[in-house]
Amino acid sequence: MDGNNEFLEFVYSFNESMESKNVKLVYKGEITHQVTKAFTSITETNMMVEEEPNSVQKKVFHVIVEFLQNISKHADYMTNEESHEEGSGVFLMCKDEENYVITTGNILLKEKEGAIADVLEKINSLDKEGLKALYKQQIKEGRLSEKGGAGLGFIDIAKKTGNPLDYKFVPINNEYSFFIISSTISRTQNFD
Repeated sequence: MDGNNEFLEFVYSFNESMESKNVKLVYKGEITHQVTKAFTSITETNMMVEEEPNSVQKKVFHVIVEFLQNISKHADYMTNEESHEEGSGVFLMCKDEENYVITTGNILLKEKEGAIADVLEKINSLDKEGLKALYKQQIKEGRLSEKGGAGLGFIDIAKKTGNPLDYKFVPINNEYSFFIISSTISRTQNFD
C-alpha cells in the first residue's frame, strides 16, 4: 500500500510540475507515423479552440513533424538490461501567452555529439539569409548520414521559426548520452 501512495504522490507532483512549466502534451515511447499523426491531430484541435493564426499552426506542425521524424530515424538505443526500442524518445509541447516550445529527447551514441553540436552551432550562428544559403548548400552537397538527412530539418526549423535551437547532451554512461533539443515558436511574431 505504501508503494501505491508513493506513486500517487509522484503523479500529483508530476502534474504540478507540468502545470508550472505550461506543459500541454507529453509522451514517452516509440515514435511512429501514427504517433506523429495523433500529436498533430491533438494539437490542431487545441489550436482551433485557441483560434491560433494559421501561420502559427503551420510552424508548430512543422516543428512537431521534423523533431519526431528526427527521433524515429536517428535515435540510438541501448542494449543489455537498459534496453530501449529503436526510434524511442520523449516529446513535450509547452505553451504560454507568447510562445509554443516543442522539445524532444532521445538516446544518442556519444560519438555523434560533436557532429550534431557543430551543425547546431552553425545553424544558430546564422541569420535568415544565411540559413537559406546553408539549406541550399546542404541540398546541393547532399552530405547525408547513413540514415538520411543532412541537418536539413534543423535548418528548416530555425529558418521558419526565426529562433535558435536550444540543445543539450546529458551523459547516461560512457557510451550514450540523452540528446535534448528545443524550438520556440512565437504566437505573436510573424517570421517567414
